[in-house]
Amino acid sequence: MRRGVATFTLDYGKCPPWLFERMVKLGREMTRVLIDEFGPDEFIRRISDPVWFQSLGTVLAFDWNASGLTTILTASLKESIKGDEENLGVFICGGKGKTSKKTPDEITGWGERMSLPEPHVENLVYNSRMSAKVDGALVQDGYQIYHHAFFFSKNGAWAVVQQGMNTESQTARRYHWFSEHVTDLIQEPHSGIVAQSMHDSVLNMTAHGSEGARLLSIDLIGGGFTPLMKDIQILRRHSSSLSRMIALRHGVEQLTLLKLEDTEFSAHPVIKEDFAKSRYLEKILARLCEDTPENYESFLAREGVGPKTVRALALVSELVYGAKPSYEDPARYSFAHGGKDATPYPVDRQTYDATISLMKRAVEKTRFAESEKKKIMHRLEESALPLETEVSP
Repeated sequence: MRRGVATFTLDYGKCPPWLFERMVKLGREMTRVLIDEFGPDEFIRRISDPVWFQSLGTVLAFDWNASGLTTILTASLKESIKGDEENLGVFICGGKGKTSKKTPDEITGWGERMSLPEPHVENLVYNSRMSAKVDGALVQDGYQIYHHAFFFSKNGAWAVVQQGMNTESQTARRYHWFSEHVTDLIQEPHSGIVAQSMHDSVLNMTAHGSEGARLLSIDLIGGGFTPLMKDIQILRRHSSSLSRMIALRHGVEQLTLLKLEDTEFSAHPVIKEDFAKSRYLEKILARLCEDTPENYESFLAREGVGPKTVRALALVSELVYGAKPSYEDPARYSFAHGGKDATPYPVDRQTYDATISLMKRAVEKTRFAESEKKKIMHRLEESALPLETEVSP
C-alpha cells in the first residue's frame, strides 16, 4: 500500500465558476492523454502520489499550496470524466463534506452498472470506509477529515484522496492511499507523507512501534468490561500524577503540573484528555467486551469506535501496563521546506523532475492551443521552487 499526506493553508474561498469550468476542460484532456498512454491502473497509482497529484493541480491552474487544490481538483476531475467513465475505465466517488458520505452508494452504483462481483464491490466500500477511520482515529494529528474521494479502475486498482482540517493552525493535511500490494490496513500503510510542519506527540497507532499497544488494547477488551473500567478509573483518579510521570519519562524532573502544561509535553494525550465519566465511551467499551474483536483491524471497523475509544485503550496500555504507543508524527515529506541541508530529509529532485517531465509530455499530447500549452509549461516551471519536496530515503 502507498499513502501520502500533504499539509496546506486552509482556504475558505470558493473557486470561481470560470476557473472550475476551465479546470474541467483541461482535466478532461489530461485524463484522456494519461489514460491513453499509461492505462487506467497507472492513472489510479499516480493519483495516489501526492507530488504527482499536486503537479496535476498546477497544470489545471489552481494554487499549489492551498487546501482548495484537493477539493476543487477532485471535483473537476470527477466532472471532467462524467459520462465517459466506462470508456476510460476509471471511476471517481465521493468528494467534500456531505458528498463524501455518498461514497459507499456511488461505489455500489458503479459496481451494479459494471456488473462487478458483489464481494469485489463490498471490498471497495470497506477499503474506502477503513481508510477514513484509520486517518481519523489511528493517526491523531489534530486534523478532522472533511473530504474523502475514492478512485478506482475497472481492473480493481483503487486510491483514496482525503483531507483533514485543523482550525486552530488554519491548515489542512491531505492523505493518499493506493491499493498496490496491500497487506495491512493498520500497520504503517504509509509510503510517503507530505506535511507543511511536523507536530509533537501525535498519537500514531499505525506505527510499528505501536504494535504492543494495539495488541494490549485487544487483550484489555478480551479481559472483560469490569477489569477494563477499573483501569479507566485509574486514569480518571490519577491524571495529574500520570502527567508528571510522562515528564519524568522524557527526562524532565521537578516540574509542577502548571509548568508541564507550558512545555512541549503538553500535547501528550493524557494531559489534554478529559477523564470525566463518558457514558458513550463506556457504552462502546461494553459492546466491544461482549463481542471481542479478533484483531485491531476488526476492532477499528466496529461501529462507534472512534478517536476517543482508540485513545482510551492506548493510554491504559501505556500508563497502566507500560505498552507505550508511538507519538511521532508520521509525516515524511515537506512542501514547506526545500531541505537543501537534508533536514529532516534530502530533496528527491530526480523523482520530482521526472514528475514535471511527465506532465510536460502529457501537455504536449493534448489538443490545447499552443498558447495554452506555453502557459501551462510556465506554471509547471514556476512550481518547481515552492514544491521542492523533502523525501525520506
